[in-house]
Amino acid sequence: MIGDRPLTAEDAAGLENLFGCVCDLNGVLRGKRIPAEQIDNVLAGAVRMPLSICGLDIWGEDIEGSVMVFETGDADGICVPTGRGVLPMTWTSKPTALVPLWMMEEGGAPFLGDPRRALANVVERYAAKGLTPVVATELEFYLFDPADDLPAPPRSPVTGKRLMSDGALCLDELEHFDGFLNDVYAACRNQGIPADSAISENGAGQFEVNMRHVADPLRAADDALLFKRLVRGIARQHGFAATFMAKPYGDRAGSGFHVHFSLEDRDGVNLFDDGGARGTDMMLAAVAGLLETIQENALTFAPHENSFRRLLPGAHAPSNVAWGYENRTAAIRIPGGDSRARRIEHRVAGADANPYLVLASVLGGALLGIERDWRPPEPIEGDAYSLDLPHLPLDWATAIRAFQQGKLVPEIYARRLQRMFVEAKKQEQARFNRHVTGLEFHSYLEIV
Repeated sequence: MIGDRPLTAEDAAGLENLFGCVCDLNGVLRGKRIPAEQIDNVLAGAVRMPLSICGLDIWGEDIEGSVMVFETGDADGICVPTGRGVLPMTWTSKPTALVPLWMMEEGGAPFLGDPRRALANVVERYAAKGLTPVVATELEFYLFDPADDLPAPPRSPVTGKRLMSDGALCLDELEHFDGFLNDVYAACRNQGIPADSAISENGAGQFEVNMRHVADPLRAADDALLFKRLVRGIARQHGFAATFMAKPYGDRAGSGFHVHFSLEDRDGVNLFDDGGARGTDMMLAAVAGLLETIQENALTFAPHENSFRRLLPGAHAPSNVAWGYENRTAAIRIPGGDSRARRIEHRVAGADANPYLVLASVLGGALLGIERDWRPPEPIEGDAYSLDLPHLPLDWATAIRAFQQGKLVPEIYARRLQRMFVEAKKQEQARFNRHVTGLEFHSYLEIV
């Protein structure tokens, strides 16, 4: 397959290199560069890589004392295609394609430390009940000038001037960066990614691209992961760089990864639609499940040190455990409009999060609420930031501990993945804790 169509001899003949890649727990693609003539071996599942690569830290380093490395001898797993096929990479110097893979153990069992497998397991539980999640995502990102030591807004390709002001829904920014956006949409078409509308977001050089709804959560997560990769590649082609950091600028808007979803039965009926604004009891049970699991799963929505700058109270990202109708200050929002499109929007995750883990946490939490017929508290009205509400973990250490000790986490995630993710995050946190920042030196060195 190439994108959504069968691979032809002509397609293969035009390629020089392939990247066979798996997604690790941080949402980083890791793999091998392979000569194009070996494409049949890649598609046949002949690529092998250490299972431990799914649990590396953000710098690509092994986890100190990891069971995956030392007790198993850092055993290889089998990398098999996800079914997405061969995806052209139009931003490389020579004709190149990417083949998305996921991990299996030597005996053929799915490797439960693979984040894509975690989402697949949740989707299979829905399927066993005759339910299909229909998912759409929204991803925000910044373009910045790679010539500076610290990220600075890009210069307009039209005026040559650096963007300095925030421009929510600014048509001028969309027009000025028209060439970049055109190439992004062309690459999305080549890779079968259902990119929909694009807007200029609140920050200087910040954009949001929405994906159309698909009745396949694995595909939706694939699309988000592939989208992030191609945006970074095409930005380099245009002389920019792109970042999906949750909060690259302390004084500007953060970048989120919002998830919209509904549930359909075998006949394609939206099970959240009651014909009115309230939504069905099943929808309310799903909301209750999301609220019940949101604190334990916060690490999957905010997996990095920088993630929590976006979630600080008053930073215009959800920081409280709350839901409401048509309320963007709440973590869980029920959008208005035609009841036939009734859905839930989950607004907590940052753009830096792993899409597979985000969707596994969102859909897994909703499923627990449906299975147990939970009911949510009353929806909030008004400004969630001004209300006395339970809050999300306010720092990385608290989120790591919540995921490690969460009683509901093992009902969504395999123990192996839970342990691997916690070990990676603890190793990353320890390294950050040892780093003394310039601001600390400036504030304390000759004063205290």
